[in-house]
Amino acid sequence: MFNAILLTKNANGSTAAQVTQLDESQLPQDGDVLVQIEYSTLNYKDALAITGASPIVRQWPMVPGIDGAGTVIESLHPDWKAGDAFILNGWGVGESHMGCLAERARLKGDWLIPLPPGMTTKTAMTIGTAGFTAMLCAMALLEQGVESSGGKILVTGASGGVGSIAVLIMSAWGFSVTASTGKMQEKAYLHALGADEIIDRAELAMQGKPLQKERWAGVIDSVGSHTLANAIAQTKANGVVAACGLAQGMDLPATVTPFILRGVRLIGINSVTVPRARRIEAWRRLAELDLAKLESVAHEISLEQALTEAPLVLAGKIRGRLVVNLQN
Repeated sequence: MFNAILLTKNANGSTAAQVTQLDESQLPQDGDVLVQIEYSTLNYKDALAITGASPIVRQWPMVPGIDGAGTVIESLHPDWKAGDAFILNGWGVGESHMGCLAERARLKGDWLIPLPPGMTTKTAMTIGTAGFTAMLCAMALLEQGVESSGGKILVTGASGGVGSIAVLIMSAWGFSVTASTGKMQEKAYLHALGADEIIDRAELAMQGKPLQKERWAGVIDSVGSHTLANAIAQTKANGVVAACGLAQGMDLPATVTPFILRGVRLIGINSVTVPRARRIEAWRRLAELDLAKLESVAHEISLEQALTEAPLVLAGKIRGRLVVNLQN
């Protein structure tokens, strides 16, 4: 038996979440690797699933947890053997396949990647899907030709999980970073991660003109809605915007003007089904960061605390990353 968060759906359509004990026989049978989860995370998507605020879960009952890191117990997959350290994120885990907010999981070996040398499982989950997504955004900017000499990089939602690590990445790569946040009391935190300038999210949160003063060489946006529309309208000619989230909303009240008059490029970032080779490259680059700085991003919680913290994640009251310790 092992501890897990189990999500259930009642006859009236309401959902419930509780910490309970499961048996290995209750895990999905289509996985070929049984793993011990040492650390997981509480992501925005996990919080939606736990609270029932959005129809994230596709199968019931469900163990949430889109991220996990730990060691292999048993494997029928040729690439994995008992004792191997792994990272898992994405692939519909926690939505249509039981996830990693549990002490054990049965997963598909093709979904796992090796833990990079020098990285602990806790550090991997401090990064998690949020940091992985931030790296995919940063890589997209570089691949689209954005250079540090071209001007400032805007990071929206900067005190959140994606934003915090995006600030850390872009500043480590020599870019001048402007961090947009609704938590102006976190200025010291964001400066410590490498932000050169902090602006209030209110500057971007309301409807703006279709084309505005050019400010940004590139943008990493996890907010969406008017914030993304304004960021696009303020991006310099031939600049690049990487969009990966919808914290403000899934709408995009923009016009084609920045795209056809300035050649602005909008790149969508999906972290769920990224090919294995690109995953390994992204995690390799993440392992090259000053990982000591990530300590200020992480807040360690228990499996039980994940239930109480989930509503706070949705309310935007959490700074950085919530790392769930499953070894207690």
